[in-house]
Amino acid sequence: MSLIEAVANVAVGFGVAVLAQVVVFPLFGLDVPFADNLLVGAIFTAVSIGRSYALRRLFEAIRVRSSDTTTAGR
Repeated sequence: MSLIEAVANVAVGFGVAVLAQVVVFPLFGLDVPFADNLLVGAIFTAVSIGRSYALRRLFEAIRVRSSDTTTAGR
């Protein structure tokens, strides 16, 4: 189920990002074709996935290290 949740999260995030770009870019005078909005959304989605993965690995390493130090004193 967590794979379905992760895919849904990425899909919804991509949709929200593209919709936000379509609304916000013109407010700043940026006239971007829809295909380019999709590409920009895809790039930021890939960056977001990488960031999320790196943070999960970091916090897992911290958790494991913390667990190792608390069990070593027993």
